[in-house]
Amino acid sequence: MHGISRRTFLQTASASAAYAAVGSSAPLLMANPLGLPVGLQLYSVRDLLPKDYEGTLRQLGALGYREVEAAGFFGHSPSEVKQAMARAGLNCVSAHYPLRDLLPKVDETIQFGKDLGLKYIVCASPWLKDPSRVKDPGSRAARDAMTLDDWRWNAEQFNRIGERVNAAGIRFAYHNHTAEFRSEKGVVFYDELMRTTDPAKVTFEMDCGWVVVGGKNPVDYLTRYPMRISMLHVKDFKMSGWAAGSEPPPSTEMGRGTIDYRPIFEAAKKAHIDHAFVEQEEFDMPPMEALKIDAEYMRALTR
Repeated sequence: MHGISRRTFLQTASASAAYAAVGSSAPLLMANPLGLPVGLQLYSVRDLLPKDYEGTLRQLGALGYREVEAAGFFGHSPSEVKQAMARAGLNCVSAHYPLRDLLPKVDETIQFGKDLGLKYIVCASPWLKDPSRVKDPGSRAARDAMTLDDWRWNAEQFNRIGERVNAAGIRFAYHNHTAEFRSEKGVVFYDELMRTTDPAKVTFEMDCGWVVVGGKNPVDYLTRYPMRISMLHVKDFKMSGWAAGSEPPPSTEMGRGTIDYRPIFEAAKKAHIDHAFVEQEEFDMPPMEALKIDAEYMRALTR
């Protein structure tokens, strides 16, 4: 891993126990040193929402989550989503869209966001300048094969979309995975996105977990770009024994993996972060049990 030592990332068993012990008595509404509401990216419950949309949201509210970021609305209208969120005690402040879906439906997406009262519309993944040059342009392998020219083309699209989104009173953001931390001719793609996107039109939602898996240090980016990053994704991975370049490491509950979020949040205090969303992509226990552990970890960071 680049920039952060293995020792910095390792979590001890006693620390994990301490998080669980204090989490149950911590305040429900606020989390982490940023003093933000506990947020969740709803991709975490993508398998539950289609089966019981309102019931799943109510369970999340009962766990102490207060803000959510959507990853699909499962056929629900803005009014239906707003009602379900309100009954669950949740506020949907942001929504994810892959660029391939966003490009042909910018105006429709903006109107949906306005009707729902979103603060952010987020591009969740990039697209190829010429999708025909690869077999499966939506795959992880295709993202990993993107060139500097592809990323510069994406930046152009972000600037154009961001101008239209911002004109509607919503902010436009880009969310990273790991391909952004590859490089070409010494140029790291994520750095090039920072350089070539207009700060007045495009902000960033930094997925801290994917930054680490990509071999970089979230603290470095929060320090270098304190005005460009507005939101965070926080997730943990079991990286012990994992070989970089292979499939992603196993996802796990916050505090039970390898990433220490304390220095990341310390750096984030000096930036301008509006929202922080937990995201867990895989589970080896019932999802609500895991998401309870995640919420408790976030609340324990106030201690």
